[in-house]
Amino acid sequence: VYNAAPDWSVLVGDVLGVPEPHLVLHQHQHQGQTFSFPGIRVSSPLSLLVNGRRPPGSALAPARLALTNDPS
Repeated sequence: VYNAAPDWSVLVGDVLGVPEPHLVLHQHQHQGQTFSFPGIRVSSPLSLLVNGRRPPGSALAPARLALTNDPS
């Protein structure tokens, strides 16, 4: 689940509903071996249903702004 707050989670036994799942096939190569596995991307915890309810707004990670200064 992308953009989830660090202190938000689901518990073993919770029922998750994913209304708009996005299936992605991950393929990675490392030291001559290929690893592949499917994953379901969920862009926000607020798009889930946990035990039939939407998570609270606090489940969403706060926005962060990062700035750099390149003097050249």
